[in-house]
Amino acid sequence: MSEPRHIVTVFGSSRPQPDDPEYTLAYSVGEHLARAGFTVCNGGYGGTMEASARGAKDAGGRTLGITCDFLACRNANRWIDEIVNEGSMVDRLLKLVSVADAYVILKGGTGTLLELAAVWEFMNKNIISHKPIVIVGSFWNGVVRTLNEELAWEGLENCTRFVSVVSSPAECVSILQQQLRTANP
Repeated sequence: MSEPRHIVTVFGSSRPQPDDPEYTLAYSVGEHLARAGFTVCNGGYGGTMEASARGAKDAGGRTLGITCDFLACRNANRWIDEIVNEGSMVDRLLKLVSVADAYVILKGGTGTLLELAAVWEFMNKNIISHKPIVIVGSFWNGVVRTLNEELAWEGLENCTRFVSVVSSPAECVSILQQQLRTANP
């Protein structure tokens, strides 16, 4: 039996369509993650969730979708191998966080901001173990810069080490491989 794969939860907008640059980026992230042997986890629906799952499947990878009763009017996208349904949005978020060995953050709105803030704060407060958070692209740079400044002002500079900002899916995978290898020798 092969060794278990690390699970990487991908957070991002549900809005992008296949013609959008954000969809293409998410597809590439999923593809790169799968080729590196990671299982791609996400919220299971459309937009960047669909794109990252599609990219992972096209690369021969495994996918996990965390859905919820609140969004019962939606169906999971067809590139999800395994669906875990949660009762509420809060339970869904907690499952997306708890199953992951690392997190990838793509462009998104308030939902993605909540997801980034939740994983970062859970690590800051030692609610979950320290895991890599990799932001792909420049969309969140202002938020990250502001939070890093605030954490430094509060004397919590060590909390800024959890977040890396990269410009490409290849760079994202490289950081994840390095950090997960260091964390799990």
